Amino acid sequence: MTAPVLELDEVSFAHRGSGAPAVADVSLSVAAGRSLALVGESGAGKTTLLRLLLGLARPTEGAVRFDGEALRLGDRQLMRRFRRSAQCVFQDPYSSLDPRRRVGSIVAEPLRSLGLATRRTAPPRVAAALERVGLPADAAERYPHEFSGGQRQRVAIARATVCDPRVLLADEPVSALDVTTRVTVVDLLNELKREHGLTLVMVSHDLSVVASLCERTAVLEHGRIVEEGDTGQVLGAPAHPYTARLVASVPRLPGPRG
Repeated sequence: MTAPVLELDEVSFAHRGSGAPAVADVSLSVAAGRSLALVGESGAGKTTLLRLLLGLARPTEGAVRFDGEALRLGDRQLMRRFRRSAQCVFQDPYSSLDPRRRVGSIVAEPLRSLGLATRRTAPPRVAAALERVGLPADAAERYPHEFSGGQRQRVAIARATVCDPRVLLADEPVSALDVTTRVTVVDLLNELKREHGLTLVMVSHDLSVVASLCERTAVLEHGRIVEEGDTGQVLGAPAHPYTARLVASVPRLPGPRG
């Protein structure tokens, strides 16, 4: 069995001044090159888990491990290595890109901040990242407002993958897009997974996107995992009543009337 690249070991997290924990006793792992979805209603703890996996918050209890080593937010060298390996795509392509900067500068940001490229060596890597997500090289000279929502999310994905990370964490990556554009972005993420061996952890409330992208699914209710397993099994034959309610709540088009 492939060793986990990311792991949550009995993790709990409580916001300061809050009584109930946002996340309680969560243990999860995802192997290299595999994909995991975190699903549940608003307030279930999905985004909190993603922040913990990104090293943006410290667990109240338990540990977050990367390649078997516990993340220590105070260890700059360790966290710098982790940042080179794990990048994130955020929900809203309109607010996640700085409108005052050209796309080339936006996509090059991880290369500069992680010391992976110089001003001279960054442009070819930026061009390759833009080409990989289906955008022309001249997109680097344009501003975010010149692109559609789907194209902006492609820019965000190019920024997240320009430094060749091993892990991509995505927070509702298509929820702000129209239905047709969602399909193209989902296809792009599947292509990146397949061709580059990316490990994907995705937060989503859209179960159709989950079914299209993720091999495994963990269902959260009130900060606890109530069901976890193969996506087809979890969504097709849910074992927990909460999961069954989530699946039943998915809107379906009415059939034709005779």
